[in-house]
Amino acid sequence: MSTAGIVPEGRESPAVVEFRNVTKTFGEGPGAFTAIRDVNFAVEDRPGHGEFIAILGPSGCGKSTVLRLIAGLTPQHPPTRGSVLVDGSPVSGPGPDRGMVFQDYTSFDHRTVLHNVAFGLECLGIGARQREERAKHWVERVGLSVAEDADKYPHQLSGGMRQRVAIARTLILKPRIILMDEPFGALDPSTRMRMQDLLVELWRSQEATVFFVTHSIEEAVFLGDRIYVLSSSPGTILREIDVPPPDRPAKEMQQEPRFLEYVFDIRDTIETLEASTRAGDD
Repeated sequence: MSTAGIVPEGRESPAVVEFRNVTKTFGEGPGAFTAIRDVNFAVEDRPGHGEFIAILGPSGCGKSTVLRLIAGLTPQHPPTRGSVLVDGSPVSGPGPDRGMVFQDYTSFDHRTVLHNVAFGLECLGIGARQREERAKHWVERVGLSVAEDADKYPHQLSGGMRQRVAIARTLILKPRIILMDEPFGALDPSTRMRMQDLLVELWRSQEATVFFVTHSIEEAVFLGDRIYVLSSSPGTILREIDVPPPDRPAKEMQQEPRFLEYVFDIRDTIETLEASTRAGDD
């Protein structure tokens, strides 16, 4: 008998996202590679708020695999074993309730900023006038100028501006779940902090659940309500850490002693994992 959609005792509604003993192996036989093994977690529904989950771990531990399983993207989807559930139902593939922002600047080169932002609305059959109005609103929301930037093409934009376009194109569809795979990894430090502050503002207005993969411990501690630290490959959740939500700009919070205590603690864990992995390779 299927248990999909059944709410565990004591829980009023299904988790927004739940992993039940999820393992993902690529290939078969001696050359098979297991990216994640026996991953379990549940992110509860928080109406009117949402939750920001940051995912950390050593390189190759399966962080992106977790995101792409939630998104329903191949070849990571479906899991080899276990279940990935969204609102209590198994993920069957991509859906409009889940939006994804990648590290690579995924703008359409032949489209202007405005038409890039409006792309998802166009796919949904929204009329030209309505989607243009909504796209202009989101161009402004992410800190770009309609007058100066809307008619530019991606090659005319800086890296930070192109990621603003990617974020606007995702959030204009109002997804309940936002999946972000190192979206600020290629940005310089000052631009990265500005983008972190912008993301906090946009997330709070969207009231969505965010899963954010990053290699930056400082970024994870600043943005997250909760941090999952994955073990070395095959990845499984080694630690789950609640951190104070951002209530001041990144530049201020990231200099505070309490903030740095979280950073140093997590860094010790990850450095130990990476040292162990290097020793195993010798």
